[in-house]
Parts: sequence; C-alpha cells; structure tokens
Amino acid sequence: MNDTPATEAALSAQASPAAAAAVNGSDERRDYRPGYEVVAERILEFIAEARLVAGDRLPTEIDLAQRLNTSRAVVREAVKILSALGRVRAHKGRGLFVADDEGMLTTSRWGGFFRPVDLDHVLMLFEFRRVQEMAASSLAATRATPAELRTIEVAMQKCGHGFVHGQVEEFNQADEDFHMGVAVASHNTFLVSAVRDARRLQRQSSAIGIHDTLGEGTAAAVQEHEAIYRAIRDGRPDEAAQATAVHLDRTLEDYRREIQRRLFG
Repeated sequence: MNDTPATEAALSAQASPAAAAAVNGSDERRDYRPGYEVVAERILEFIAEARLVAGDRLPTEIDLAQRLNTSRAVVREAVKILSALGRVRAHKGRGLFVADDEGMLTTSRWGGFFRPVDLDHVLMLFEFRRVQEMAASSLAATRATPAELRTIEVAMQKCGHGFVHGQVEEFNQADEDFHMGVAVASHNTFLVSAVRDARRLQRQSSAIGIHDTLGEGTAAAVQEHEAIYRAIRDGRPDEAAQATAVHLDRTLEDYRREIQRRLFG
C-alpha cells in the first residue's frame, strides 16, 4: 500500500501551470468551470498516472491544496465529489485513500484508469456500451416478462415527465432505470453487470459536470427510449438493437460536443 511520501512526485507533476491557472480561476476559456471540478479531475489523473490501487493513501487535503495551488476548501469539495463516485474514501484520523468500491467496474482493472473528461476514454466507453446494450435489448425482445416490460415502460414515461417539467434528477434516475431495466430483461447476468458498471463509469463524467443539465438531446432521448421499448415489447430483436445503437450514437455525439465545449471552449 503506497504511503503519501511515495506519491508526492507523481502528484507534483500534475500541478502544471495550466492546472494551477484553471484551479485559481485565471483560465481564459470561454466557459467558467468551478475550481473543485478541475481539482477533482486532477486528483483522478494523479490516481491513474501514479498507478494507485484500492487502499493506497493519498496526500492530505492540505498537501493537495498546496500542490495544486488552491484552497483546502476547494480540495474538500473535490474530495466530496470523488467520495460520491466511489473513488476516494476519507477515514477519520487516518487520511484519504483510494476507495475499494465493489460498485465500480473492477476498480483496480478499469475504474482505476478511467478519466471522466478524457474524450478518448469516453469514446471507448461508449463503444463498449454500444456492444453490450445492443445485445441486451436484442435479448430482451425475446425474453422480457410482462413485469419487466412494465418496468421499462414506467421508466420511459418518467423520462418523458422529467424532460417536460425540467426535472434533471428525475430524468437521470429514470434514464438509469430504463437502461438497467432493459439489461435485466435480457436475462443474462453478465450483460446486467457489464451495463451497470459501464454506466457507473459514465456517471463520473456527469458528476464532474459534463452532463448535469437537460440539453438539446434530451427530447431525442425520450423518443429513442420509446422506440427501444416498442421494439422490445413487440418482440423485434433486430429493431431493438438498432434503436439502441441510434440512441447511444446520438448520445455519444452530445457528449463529444459538450466535452469539447467545456475543455476547449
């Protein structure tokens, strides 16, 4: 298990002048980003590049603040985000540690190197999701029980309600329920696990601010969910898979544009 002194050099490399400028709010990009978002990203990059694994100790909040040229309050907010994501654990009296969270996608294998704002990583994750969820929806079209169909339908309807009323949290939860409902209806335990874990990784991008509003693509997502549901309900596996591909391809383009806008202006 790595201790703080063993990781200081790697962290220092993360605190580049550009990073410090972003943290201090002197970045001249067109879109303002809160300092805690930037710091959260830098800590994730540090964990990946230092090859830290579950149980390894991180520098203290004070050390992180000094090395990233920001305040301890900003670091504390960043740690809260990462704790919610299951990437960091704060143990009272002991310090900060890389988390061992069974909910993450085998943290030491995949979750440990996934960078939520790295466009290449997001693209690869969507490729993975496309393969898994097309298979899941195709199987669901031939295996879904009436109760499972109802679960998918209710989630679809709640997505629509969340969109119409501008309720981000309602839409996001219903979106999660919809995709997991389809995976469960595939009756394939491995697909359920793969879909759940990939979506958990994707939510890291969301939590750091990439997709925290109902954007232009939300209306399309509501319609796409309905197309997937109808194909599954009517027992059309090829159409269900194709509708899923259309949905994920369009969602990926939304992510691509938003990441580029947030990172490059």
